[in-house]
Amino acid sequence: MQASAKRKRFVGAPRGCVVIRDMRWSFKVARIGGIEVRIHVTFLLLLAVFASFYGAQVKIVLFFVLVFLCVLLHELGHAFAAKAYGIRTVDITLLPIGGVARMERMPEKPAQELVVAIAGPLVNVVIASALFSVLAVTGNLDFSEVLDPTRFNALWALLYTNVMMVVFNLIPAFPLDGGRVLRALLATRLSYERATQIAATVGQALALLMGIWAFSKGPTSLALIAIFIYLGAESESSFVQMRHATSGIPVSSAMVTRFETLNSRATLDQAVDVLLGSSQHEFPVLDDNGGFAGLLTKHDLLVALRKAGPETPVSDVMLTGLPTLVPQMSLDHAFSKIKEANVTALPVVDNAGQLIGLFTTENVSELIMVQSALAKKSRRFRV
Repeated sequence: MQASAKRKRFVGAPRGCVVIRDMRWSFKVARIGGIEVRIHVTFLLLLAVFASFYGAQVKIVLFFVLVFLCVLLHELGHAFAAKAYGIRTVDITLLPIGGVARMERMPEKPAQELVVAIAGPLVNVVIASALFSVLAVTGNLDFSEVLDPTRFNALWALLYTNVMMVVFNLIPAFPLDGGRVLRALLATRLSYERATQIAATVGQALALLMGIWAFSKGPTSLALIAIFIYLGAESESSFVQMRHATSGIPVSSAMVTRFETLNSRATLDQAVDVLLGSSQHEFPVLDDNGGFAGLLTKHDLLVALRKAGPETPVSDVMLTGLPTLVPQMSLDHAFSKIKEANVTALPVVDNAGQLIGLFTTENVSELIMVQSALAKKSRRFRV
């Protein structure tokens, strides 16, 4: 099965715009080495900012394109380093605060994570070194160019941008590259979970300091970056802790066995009736033979209902290409699958390929809370 979910285009959606859960405002611009490259519309705000300062000049547009390429090369550095360890990168999305390479998984061997994390900044070091050499050879190595805000030298600006990318990304604030380097180094002495917790705490502490400084003296954009770092560190730490807590527990212990399904021939209007009669957020869609055909989420149902209309077939909206789970699979492995597919639920099938359960992050969270409550009760009785 494919690693990531494919989404059908909604009727009436803008041409070239694919609706996805986390990057709904991004669109595909290229495919490099099997990796889909996407750009978020807010990335174009950078061009507007530069244009407001320097005007809509050709060299400004060219500089923006070169920055785009530098960020892309940085992320490709991560992607190709991960590929050397057999880890596939699903896609790369470019944002105003940088790029995000979505990998199937992060390497848990400290040495491998160190290589993958450092590969991106090393690409910028190579680019900065090349630019410095060009400026030196052409006789344009004049540092006053950088200090004079009324002058704009594209090569100097690009050199400065790459240096700042290296400096910023190597800040030991998880989930930045520097934070991942810190976790990799800590993991050589500590457990992966403990190393993640420490790196995340350091990242959140630095994010708080950065946010306080930004709100008092610094630019507003720095406060947004601080929020991104804080939430990213919290998310990664929670994911690793949850995966560790569920290690060794089979999917059969957490899967939902009583759930509603939809037929692939059903319409969105019929799906709404099922939605209103249950508390589900994800609905497995079955083909005419009763086999799993796709997954319809509540979010996609409501969006498509507004854009495409109630008579639209479920098959036009459902997620396809999802990986399937088996009952004996461990929860930590299932979590990796669900993160890789970028969804909140996955189907569970038996040896014959028939749907027997639904694995959801919500149900697993409830299982962990129950286990935690039972553990606390057991400790009270032992005291």
